[in-house]
Amino acid sequence: MSKRIHRRRDVGPEEGLQKYGKTLFADPTNKKYPIDTPGRIKAAWAYIHQPRNVAKYTAGERKTIMSRIRTAAKTRRVALPDPEEFLELMKQVRKKRREG
Repeated sequence: MSKRIHRRRDVGPEEGLQKYGKTLFADPTNKKYPIDTPGRIKAAWAYIHQPRNVAKYTAGERKTIMSRIRTAAKTRRVALPDPEEFLELMKQVRKKRREG
């Protein structure tokens, strides 16, 4: 499993620091996916499974990120949502926004 995550050109790490502060990130290189609270752990898990985010990382990098999120969840006793259920829910929300 790759421990190193490449620096992405589409994000600035300083943005993550400004938004979340100095905290623990599943992707510390790019300061993405904060995993310091139960809510953020669940959100990180959901977001790393979205197709547009999956495409930005190699398989090894995704594995590393997901492993870090799982470890944080286990440490804080957070139940991770089923990624497929989340993706389906997001499709429904987006559809309602377009219709509304």
